[in-house]
Amino acid sequence: MNSLDLGKLGFGGAGIGNLYRAIPDGEALATVLAAWDAGIRYFDTAPHYGLGLSEQRLGAVLRDKPRNEFIISTKVGRLLEPNSSGGQDPEGFDVPATTRRVWDFSEAGIRRSIEDSLERLGLDHVDIAYLHDADVHDLQAGISQGLPALEKLRDEGVVRAIGVGLNSAEAALECVEAADLDLVMLAGRYTLLEQPSVPLLERCVERRTGVVNVGAYNSGLLARPEVPDDAHYNYNQAPPTVLARARRLAAVCRDFGVDLPTAALQFPLRHPAVVNVTVGATSPEQVVTNAARMGAPVPEELWAALEATRRD
Repeated sequence: MNSLDLGKLGFGGAGIGNLYRAIPDGEALATVLAAWDAGIRYFDTAPHYGLGLSEQRLGAVLRDKPRNEFIISTKVGRLLEPNSSGGQDPEGFDVPATTRRVWDFSEAGIRRSIEDSLERLGLDHVDIAYLHDADVHDLQAGISQGLPALEKLRDEGVVRAIGVGLNSAEAALECVEAADLDLVMLAGRYTLLEQPSVPLLERCVERRTGVVNVGAYNSGLLARPEVPDDAHYNYNQAPPTVLARARRLAAVCRDFGVDLPTAALQFPLRHPAVVNVTVGATSPEQVVTNAARMGAPVPEELWAALEATRRD
């Protein structure tokens, strides 16, 4: 594994790309600055996030910081092409659809994606490139075309580390077996609520592939001390059985004087494969709260009690 030190907590850039709702420029930039002031030095983004808006906003802050003091990752696999049809982005970001996403896992497409991202960021290099959502589009093309292209870019020194950003633990395991990956960015598959990705994580330990854990709050289900009736899970309304499980976990946390989101944020780092937990934010207050949760003391006895609860 590449020896990049990401720190325990990273900043995820989907929210400042206007995911679900528009955020004023000033608020977005203040959110990135709050992350910097909280000591966060790993920042993740992607062309997909707001059709490049996340990269533009992140770069507007980071390009004024010492380049050797932070690590930035972006993603490849989708190119942004001009779009004349107008309207708003159809893929969940509240931005004008002046461009459209075009899947491209070829070496030429991946090189162009990096170049385009650098232009939006205003930086001369990114540290990490992830192949994005190959499990959604064409996993085999990602493995046969995209991953060798990324290995080549790393060999040339264009990027320092490479990986995949996926929602499927099974697809991520295929990628880990197929290429020499430094990192896997795994979304929502290893959390306080559920751990179906343990075989992947064990293999990552063996192959010295670090795991960047995202989605630790399970789409918001674990993001509040008390779990509301309208909580989301996997981006949809949480079913009653899942709400009940989350509320049992919250009750155990309360018994030990810890709130549910604090336990949810710290839990993934207990696995030796997990090198970082990256969390999105859309306000400075959210960043400050996340940083405080990551630094809060958690008694060891709580983890044993939570494990017993999950087995029940």
